[in-house]
Amino acid sequence: MSTIKTADGTCLYYKDWGKGKPVLFSHGWPLDGDMWDNQLNFLAENGYRVIAFDRRGFGRSDQPWTGYDYDTFASDINDLITCLDLQDVTLVGFSMGGGDVTRYINNYGTGRVDGLVLLGAVTPIFGKAADYPAGVDLSVFEGIRQGLRKDRAQFISDFAAPFYGTNAGQTVSAGVLTQTLNIALLASLKGTLDCVTAFSETDFRPDMAKIDVPTLVIHGSNDQVVPFESTGKVAAEMIAGAKLKVYDNAPHGFAVTHSDELNADLLAFLQSL
Repeated sequence: MSTIKTADGTCLYYKDWGKGKPVLFSHGWPLDGDMWDNQLNFLAENGYRVIAFDRRGFGRSDQPWTGYDYDTFASDINDLITCLDLQDVTLVGFSMGGGDVTRYINNYGTGRVDGLVLLGAVTPIFGKAADYPAGVDLSVFEGIRQGLRKDRAQFISDFAAPFYGTNAGQTVSAGVLTQTLNIALLASLKGTLDCVTAFSETDFRPDMAKIDVPTLVIHGSNDQVVPFESTGKVAAEMIAGAKLKVYDNAPHGFAVTHSDELNADLLAFLQSL
């Protein structure tokens, strides 16, 4: 397997396909790099080098007991970019992965970065805070942690309905639902729990001002997991020059339900850089 060792000795798995300008993908919770296979294959066939890694604790990467915070996630991305010596890379982050590519830019700058894509991302802040009443109430995330502790397999199985919008008219195959559950159950339970705290309580508002590369924000208008009005819409307003695209009635998991549209938009954005 293709792996690197991070600064704290954690082994991260990654896939590296194609040749051309690099595009680095950071996955959402509770998935791994396999969520991107459709996008990776499409872009590699269209002349790009595509890299997707499994976040620490997930997929084929190591499962350390600690390190499930955004500064560590950003450090892991920096280690991967440095090890592969990626230059002029476009960073693509979905859901909680939008946070770690944003924190990477905040902590390490854009010397190696050409562009940024935030897809259904938790930026600039997901959970409710004293100075951000529009966020999702923190009791929701405590309920998620309780559900995971009680019966992770059933909780993830049930979570697929709002994730893919099958409770709101969207259709995905039984195979997708099976794969989603299989991927999620590969992860460390500790990492799965700790990431809920990380993505619900981390404030990326200060990071927004550090983004000085062309940015594309895409969000589903019917995202039942990461509400557009308090995340994607606000992020696009805060990032200088960001372009916003809203997929009508799309759910959180639009990388599956709207894969053709997303692939076309990613390719067009990359070609514009």
